[in-house]
Amino acid sequence: MSATGGSKAIIAAFLANMGIAITKFIAWALSGSSSMLAEGVHSLADSGNQLLLLLGGRRAKQAADKEHPFGYGRVRYVYAFVVAIVLFSIGGVFSVYEGVSKIQNPHPLEMWWLPLLVLVIAIVLESFSLRTAVRESRPHKGDSSWFQFIRRSKAPELPVVLLEDVAALVGLVLAFFGVGLTVLTGNGLFDGIATIAIGVLLIGVAIIIGTEVKSLLVGEGASDEDVAKIEAALLKSHDIDRIIHMKTLYVGPDEFMIGAKISLAPERTMNEVSMIVNLAERRIREAVPAARIIYLEPDVYLDPNAAQPTTSSIVMLSSD
Repeated sequence: MSATGGSKAIIAAFLANMGIAITKFIAWALSGSSSMLAEGVHSLADSGNQLLLLLGGRRAKQAADKEHPFGYGRVRYVYAFVVAIVLFSIGGVFSVYEGVSKIQNPHPLEMWWLPLLVLVIAIVLESFSLRTAVRESRPHKGDSSWFQFIRRSKAPELPVVLLEDVAALVGLVLAFFGVGLTVLTGNGLFDGIATIAIGVLLIGVAIIIGTEVKSLLVGEGASDEDVAKIEAALLKSHDIDRIIHMKTLYVGPDEFMIGAKISLAPERTMNEVSMIVNLAERRIREAVPAARIIYLEPDVYLDPNAAQPTTSSIVMLSSD
């Protein structure tokens, strides 16, 4: 994900959510709608989340140092995980609590037209925010489905913004129906039920975000497609007999590390081995630009089914 594309979507979502949050709180203060309060807290939490994502992107740009030799790229995962916690605790749990309180103590709405007007305006603004996120995500999504994009993306910002915007739109529709039914029936119970539904929705989205980001925090390897490209780049040279084993690990959303043991002919000189390894690294980077940290260990493959080598031969070979 390009920094520009991600930042543009995040800033668009932040501006929309801040404006919406202010109007929702005003509508809540004048009407007493618990749905409006829940939606106001939701938008405020989303605004804070967007700031966290921007801060995470900024911190991730720090240069590698002695304490963090592979850089700070994974900081973006940490901030995205914090977003899930904020969305769960502030947005979801608070909304459920407020909805239960409203059901226990229902009351009619004052100035009923105001929350409905605010909700319509908010739906329009959130639609623009979602459209921006979708437009910025399309180049990175490629031919995969939206579900696959959210599931497999190594850059957390756009999937998080997409999920938040979708949750915001669904929440606004729930609030509109809750307030509308309360106005039609005069029963504040519907407002409370809509508030609880908004809270459950936010908790669900927070769990999805947290689950996906947790996998990235623990450490994910390169995709099957990238692994196949790396293997093809290595075996393109006739000097490399086989890949004995290989592992990959994302050290940030835009780069991953490769560690591989490759088999070469035992008669190769040190100078020849050096040239073979350097050329192999160049081919890998050309095939997969995200493969920026590469460690190749030359070795001689020993068939486990073959006869064991003599002691003198073992001394000449590196261990697996």
